[in-house]
Amino acid sequence: MVDTTPGPGLVVFDLDETITRHDTLLPYLCGFLAHYTPWRIPLMLGVLPAVMEFVLRFGDESVVKEAFIRCAMGGSKRPEIDAWTATFIPKLLATGLIADAQKQIAEHRRRGDYLVLMSASTDLYVPTIARELGFNETICTGVRWDGDTLNGSLTTANRKGSEKARCFTALLERHPGLTTTAYGNSFTDLPHLRLAKHGVLVNGSAKARRAAQSFGVSCVDWH
Repeated sequence: MVDTTPGPGLVVFDLDETITRHDTLLPYLCGFLAHYTPWRIPLMLGVLPAVMEFVLRFGDESVVKEAFIRCAMGGSKRPEIDAWTATFIPKLLATGLIADAQKQIAEHRRRGDYLVLMSASTDLYVPTIARELGFNETICTGVRWDGDTLNGSLTTANRKGSEKARCFTALLERHPGLTTTAYGNSFTDLPHLRLAKHGVLVNGSAKARRAAQSFGVSCVDWH
């Protein structure tokens, strides 16, 4: 069940498929290609080596993410990326959010909880989403800029799985004594959900639900 402990507390939300209905990074990249650089679409074939490495050898997902970003947007200038973000985010917020997630965020804000958006998606747009939804802090995957030109390589570890657990532990150290609640949707979110006093798996798969129950993590269905 969802935490009903009075605030203030430390509350951490995942983004993709916890707050949003679908993944956000691929639509963000594909939308940029379609609107600004359609001539680069054939260059997306450059992602295939990283994808094959990941699939065949259980490689590092961050390499695939970096390859997608660099092929789709690498070399683009900050003004056009900022313009695309300013187009993408309002549409996402208007039609792409899970209603129950919005209600839960609003309830935590009403209680005065400290809200953190922690996502494996990138700082090209996640901090903007966090600000629009009233979060106090953002933890997400960083992307490198060379001045006003996007390089596209990652500047942080991919904020997923054990890396999210590491970031969550660091949050606990910075906010000692606060009751902790964490929301995520996938099996890879369980490492940090199980660290929270109130871990909540949202719309999880059957496999993730079984594992969550063994860790004492609650399971909910949001619509």
